[in-house]
Amino acid sequence: MASPLLIVPEWVEQHCVIPDGDNRGNPFVLGDEQFTFVANHYMVRSDALVGQKAEAFIFRRSQLVRAQKWGKSPLIGAFVCVEGVGPVLFDGFASGREMYDCRDFGCGCGWAYEYDQGEPMGRPWSTPLIQITATSEDQTDNTYDALRPMIELGPLAEIIRHTGEEFIRLPGGGRIDVVTSKANSRLGQRVTFAPQDETGLWVKSNGGHKLASTQRRGLAGMGGRAIETTNAWDPAQDSVAQRTFEAPSKDINKDFRQPPAHLSFGDKRDRHKMFVFNYAGAPWVSVAAIEAEAAELVQKDKAEAERFFGNRIVAGSGAWLDFARWESKKATHVVPDKTPIVLGFDGSDVDDWTGIGHVPLSGGVSQHRAGQLF
Repeated sequence: MASPLLIVPEWVEQHCVIPDGDNRGNPFVLGDEQFTFVANHYMVRSDALVGQKAEAFIFRRSQLVRAQKWGKSPLIGAFVCVEGVGPVLFDGFASGREMYDCRDFGCGCGWAYEYDQGEPMGRPWSTPLIQITATSEDQTDNTYDALRPMIELGPLAEIIRHTGEEFIRLPGGGRIDVVTSKANSRLGQRVTFAPQDETGLWVKSNGGHKLASTQRRGLAGMGGRAIETTNAWDPAQDSVAQRTFEAPSKDINKDFRQPPAHLSFGDKRDRHKMFVFNYAGAPWVSVAAIEAEAAELVQKDKAEAERFFGNRIVAGSGAWLDFARWESKKATHVVPDKTPIVLGFDGSDVDDWTGIGHVPLSGGVSQHRAGQLF
């Protein structure tokens, strides 16, 4: 049975601090949804062996899809910290009472962790190379600007002493870089961890597809892993986030908590219910403030407002179909074998195209969906 490397969230809360706001410098305590995402990313296989890296874990990479202002950037900052100097590699299963002592790894904070019997143990990378990645510098700033004070204002300042504007030097020769799709010379490097920000905006035209595939090859060479964070995406753009979410691979951890489909973003009362749902895992967020921001954006671009704050996959303003209403109508119908089924539609005559899908299931059950744009 798989079990999480529980020392990782414990380490985060002991070493990382809140990077900004009124509680700046206080311990970074994971919310319930954040804790679940961290625990799942570090879920260890029951047959894992000492010396294995990515192979020791259930998931090769993870995807987190949450609404704007939920707190994705500080969480990724915490991931970067622990991947840089914390116990993120599998180091065997405890027989009982083994200890992880920070002093053994150059940290004088005084923290120690005692493993339970059978619990996965962890150790740090020897020379980690981390690439905070996005398609533009503005996007990488979201994570990097949260990361630096998270280090400088807390216990990590003792062991990570050089937090520069362009990169962070780690003890033992490791480093944290900021990388965009333009940095071709860096993209072939053998990275150990890659937080990929706003992959809903990574499309073919801005180099996002190539960036993702190139970086994943570098991670594979080192046994490293990646984490994608993003808002909900426009389904007409074929983004990296969409490709990840729709990928059939079972070794991808997909965490996308969507509000009930029957709620209408155009209805103010329903919109409030959606925000309460979306930010339940982020009690530090003011729902009233989100409502004000969303109401203003709705006047300019309703679809974008629904993606950003409603955390729904919604096509752009030129789309003919309300995606949420379409999903809410999805149903399974039982029909006798060999029953004729007729589907009709008005075909596209511009740059898009229309598909009709038929998925046969057991016992004469079929699912049909027509008229969906890809």
